[in-house]
Amino acid sequence: MSFMIRAAVCAAFFLPGLGMAQDAPAPASALSRAVAEADNRQPAIPRPEQEATAQSKLDAFVELTGKRPNILIFIVDDMGYGDSGAFGGGEMIGAATPNIDALAAEGFKLTSTYAQYTCTPTRAAVYTGRLPARTGLIRPILAGDQITQNPWEGELTVAGLLSDAGYHTLLTGKWHIGETEGMRPHDVGFDEFYGFYKAQKEYTQDVYEMRFPDLVLDPDKRARYEAIGSNNDLVYGLADGTTETVETIGSITKMAEADTKLKDYTIQRIRELSEGEKPFFISHSFMKVHADNFASEAFKGASASKFPYRDNVVEVDAHIGEIVATLDDLGELENTFIFVTSDNGPQMDSWPDSGYTPFRGAKGTTWEGGVRVPGIAYWKGMIEPGRVSDGLFDLMDLFDTSLALGGVDASTLPSDRYWDGIDQTSFLLAEDGESKREHVYNWLGAQLAAMRMREYKAHLLVSLPQEKFLYIDMAAVVPTGLAPWLFNLYIDPKEEYPVGHRMNAWTASLGAELKAHGATFVKFPPKDLGL
Repeated sequence: MSFMIRAAVCAAFFLPGLGMAQDAPAPASALSRAVAEADNRQPAIPRPEQEATAQSKLDAFVELTGKRPNILIFIVDDMGYGDSGAFGGGEMIGAATPNIDALAAEGFKLTSTYAQYTCTPTRAAVYTGRLPARTGLIRPILAGDQITQNPWEGELTVAGLLSDAGYHTLLTGKWHIGETEGMRPHDVGFDEFYGFYKAQKEYTQDVYEMRFPDLVLDPDKRARYEAIGSNNDLVYGLADGTTETVETIGSITKMAEADTKLKDYTIQRIRELSEGEKPFFISHSFMKVHADNFASEAFKGASASKFPYRDNVVEVDAHIGEIVATLDDLGELENTFIFVTSDNGPQMDSWPDSGYTPFRGAKGTTWEGGVRVPGIAYWKGMIEPGRVSDGLFDLMDLFDTSLALGGVDASTLPSDRYWDGIDQTSFLLAEDGESKREHVYNWLGAQLAAMRMREYKAHLLVSLPQEKFLYIDMAAVVPTGLAPWLFNLYIDPKEEYPVGHRMNAWTASLGAELKAHGATFVKFPPKDLGL
């Protein structure tokens, strides 16, 4: 176990009467409704009636259609909780999002959906169903990093498992979880990849003279930067090892048009795959709206705001609408489970050209503004329209939920590692379904920083910006002292004033839950990649 994880597990849980278990998770506290089905699985709240209802509904679908449902997950890069109209933004902040809003109105709006604090950890968690602290994928693997092992060695992905179960699996867009052989999407379970290994900014900073003049205009620095050898291509890859360059991104203009190319490819493949016998699993992962933002020619000035970020939000919304319309035209909308989300909160360091969240903090923190993201589940005819719930949903739950929809029995997964996701199929499909998740754990890299349980959130570490909006470039991470900072998010969603033990009876119970979580890292040691 790394030093930082051990410190978080051992030191942070030093609460009166709470010893540290060394060999097994501690029993659930009095506050917890969750039950552990196995010592290597995240405890979940039993919902037997809604589980039976949802399973019956899913079985009837499979019997009627003769195959499993398609799965389409939209992951927008760095979109804030409040950017879309459905979650408080839209026209109010100068960027109307009618297509996202329609999916929310006609589907299921999840107001307590949680990502990780930044992009790579979230994407790794979605695809593996495991916390990044376990896989070692706690931050992007950057050009020049010398990691100690391939993080994907021995890992199973939702794409690989569904491919083995008869799905065609495709990742379109951003990956950002390794670009060398053995770490690419088509090396770790995706049948097909059409996209980019890195984040949007990494393709343009050596040509963006206005922001990076000391790099772009200095021949020596630029040559050394380019010598790092990071891939700057739009890549096409197949599981058989085929890897081709579609286009090299060498200008701001090409990056601005990248998401249009990705949208076109997803639509092309949906049209082709709809004619086959296999269901498909597609992760459509936008490059936008990650800084630096450059508006596509077709969307320049399209937002009322006229700022590039807002123009790109409008573009993302339009692409989602076009892809969903394609499903409808092909008669596949009723056969497709759709989920719309973001990989973390907005990157406020790029202000004023950045996103919006009503919460404290932003990308790079475990405040609500960094990890609470929009979540929309839509499946025409299967998910009751107009539903809204504040039940907890971690994006890792998409791993287990996708497996359940695809007919893969999660109980058959290896028992030598810990699985953090929860199958939320019954929460989504049952008309009055409730979440099965009792806990959300927020990690800052290899440090356990916070936990939400019901409406309560306890912080062990907090990121404090030393200047406004600089949550990445100028923030200090500090421990919270003698006791966790405890907030009741129903009365204080902005986490402005902790209630602590003086106003909350559950402090010891929350401590017990944190201790139990920490103990899972003792029994199932995490990987240390040297990041």
